[in-house]
Amino acid sequence: QVQLVESGGGLVQAGGSLRLSCAASGRTFSRYSMGWFRQAPGKEREFVAAASWSGGSTNYADSVKGRFTISRDNAKNTVYLQMNSLKPEDTAVYYCAADRAGWVTQTPKEYDYWGQGTQVTVSS
Repeated sequence: QVQLVESGGGLVQAGGSLRLSCAASGRTFSRYSMGWFRQAPGKEREFVAAASWSGGSTNYADSVKGRFTISRDNAKNTVYLQMNSLKPEDTAVYYCAADRAGWVTQTPKEYDYWGQGTQVTVSS
């Protein structure tokens, strides 16, 4: 069992930056691929970014390429999402997720564990 706890959300002006963190419990964290998703009010949950167990392979949604960076520190059981040049349309609850199979996938149903989410609000 893996428990995930996100932090780092908040209110920021457009053009600003935030760094989200996701702390994981469990000794097998380093074996899992990790993803970030987001869900805005009235919308479906959407893929943001994912990283392989080593962090050497990453994948991004087109809407965040060049602005967001996913990274992980397996020694600290933590995955990060650095978000730069934020836009009002980035406003959402952001969730981290872990995939036991280790695939770097955009599909939510492939992920086995989910955090509770952290709110990111970008004002114009």
